[in-house]
Amino acid sequence: MKKLLVATRNVGKLKEISNFLSDLSLKIVSLDDVGIIKDIEENGKTYEENSQKKALFFAKISKLPTIADDGGIEISALGGAPGIKSKRWLGKDSTDQDIINHMTKVAKELPDDIKEAKFKTVISLALPNGKVWSVNGEVKGIIAQKPYLRALKGYPYRSFFYLPKIKKYYHEDQLTQEEEKEYNHRYKAVQKLKPILRNVLSIM
Repeated sequence: MKKLLVATRNVGKLKEISNFLSDLSLKIVSLDDVGIIKDIEENGKTYEENSQKKALFFAKISKLPTIADDGGIEISALGGAPGIKSKRWLGKDSTDQDIINHMTKVAKELPDDIKEAKFKTVISLALPNGKVWSVNGEVKGIIAQKPYLRALKGYPYRSFFYLPKIKKYYHEDQLTQEEEKEYNHRYKAVQKLKPILRNVLSIM
């Protein structure tokens, strides 16, 4: 079975991507699995630039086909912030709880008529030879004034992201499997990636 490296140290993201790819004939491995401790600075100006940079970097080191993603939450009332700076909005050493504490203040201060927000992601597949492909996904919702009580490790912003159409938070405790498929921005991107993986890696 062919190996695919998922280049992330975010446990929640690794679990989610592995789950979404579980129907393919692939062995998913993590950076820890292949003993990679090196990292790369995400200093690109777009999600695509960062995701391609990461995928290419780790594909070259590991000699394995590699996927990496970059994304963030864009809040309309904040002009699309934090966007590409979502992970580093409060500094590179900030914790999930730091972000939740900050978002609690932000949520209370947002105008009642401008609560719109969206999650966006770009996933890139890179080969050790330097070839790279990218796909994207997004989901729209609003920022809730109060967070969902149980935080999702690695996903602090999801505690505040509410889907008005189904009256649920964007949280694995809330969404059914069918709702995950309809609303998960990373799932949408992975579905676009699957035919590329099948073709490039010659798998079923």
